[in-house]
Amino acid sequence: MNEHWQTSDWDLMDGETLLGRLTGYDVDQPRFLLRFAPTPAWEPIRPLFDAFAALRGPDPEGTAMMRVLRPIRDLGLTLVPAGGGTPLTEYILTIDGDEARLRY
Repeated sequence: MNEHWQTSDWDLMDGETLLGRLTGYDVDQPRFLLRFAPTPAWEPIRPLFDAFAALRGPDPEGTAMMRVLRPIRDLGLTLVPAGGGTPLTEYILTIDGDEARLRY
């Protein structure tokens, strides 16, 4: 069984740097809905997530999504469960302002 299924609070990390805290408030399967509280370290990478959140409309080949998602994945960010446990490295996280959606 996946140890993360009960976790609702996460720290978004770039190595040892805290980028922000995510606090779960609901589930819209297959995504977890969260509030995002950024730290000042978030600002340099925020434009990458803004581009991902701005995707709209049909993308049958997935090329638009991959174009904006690849730079985010290349950062190697991790999600660390607030209560401890194994960090997530494979996930899709959308952040739009103070709202976030997580799928893993």
